[in-house]
Amino acid sequence: MRNKRFFIVLVGALIFGVLAAVSVSKYLSSAQAYSKNLNNVAVAKVAIPIGSKIVAEQIMVVQFPKESTPDGAFESPEKLAGRVAVINIAAREPITESRLAAEGTAAGLAAIIPEGYRAMTVKVDDAAGISGFIQPGTLVDVVVTIDPEGIARQDPISKIVLQNIKVLASGQNIDKPKDEREATSVKAVTLQVTPEQAEKLALASSEGKLQLVMRSQIDQGDEQTPGVRKRNLLGGDTALPVPEAGSLKSEQPKSAPKPVRRAPVSQSTAPAPQPTPRTQVEMIEAGKKRSVEFP
Repeated sequence: MRNKRFFIVLVGALIFGVLAAVSVSKYLSSAQAYSKNLNNVAVAKVAIPIGSKIVAEQIMVVQFPKESTPDGAFESPEKLAGRVAVINIAAREPITESRLAAEGTAAGLAAIIPEGYRAMTVKVDDAAGISGFIQPGTLVDVVVTIDPEGIARQDPISKIVLQNIKVLASGQNIDKPKDEREATSVKAVTLQVTPEQAEKLALASSEGKLQLVMRSQIDQGDEQTPGVRKRNLLGGDTALPVPEAGSLKSEQPKSAPKPVRRAPVSQSTAPAPQPTPRTQVEMIEAGKKRSVEFP
């Protein structure tokens, strides 16, 4: 009896041992297959601010599945040393080619200027700078108030001269503040403009007074306005419904159409009323014809 029990225990132990060996073998095979499906990807060890040059100490290598590897990723830190970040890169975030300036680009403001554009600085005060809420990345329109020359008795005019302009720097800071809800007083802002826009901005800043108008990040539309002169200020305006914050133009309430004012018709120029025609009947009396009118 004892030998029989010992034999059963021994067989059970052998069965469990074989099952355990098979399970471990399968696990090792799947782990080995999974490791073959991984790629080395360079990620930021710490936060890398915009416009800064990357050093090897800021990078570490982790493994990503091949199907999840970002496009343009780097395998080793050596290929990233000396490159400049064109956006803020957070810690543990993969560093890709699209986040970097071209090789050989110097660090600083020049690294974040796109090809074909220029950076131009204009002076602002608290009013023109929208009380310090203009920060890097903000989109603005540029309004100039100017006195036209060469035309007698011409009123000053206020006109939008540039639209949808990106702010590259606020003061000497090319990065957004940690708390974007807090205003920062600055004396100058740097705008991203084309060469043609730079010429227009230079003339507007020297001949008139500039005002920056902040616009929504989702509003990329082009608004053409005739401008406003001094004599038009007292013409009044139409009350418009106040849209919800962040709403699209298509979601905003429609304003009522403006009534059409017609010029009054002068009494002296009104046409005279035409007389009502009367009925005529031709009668013959004693061989003579005559017409008789009836009212």
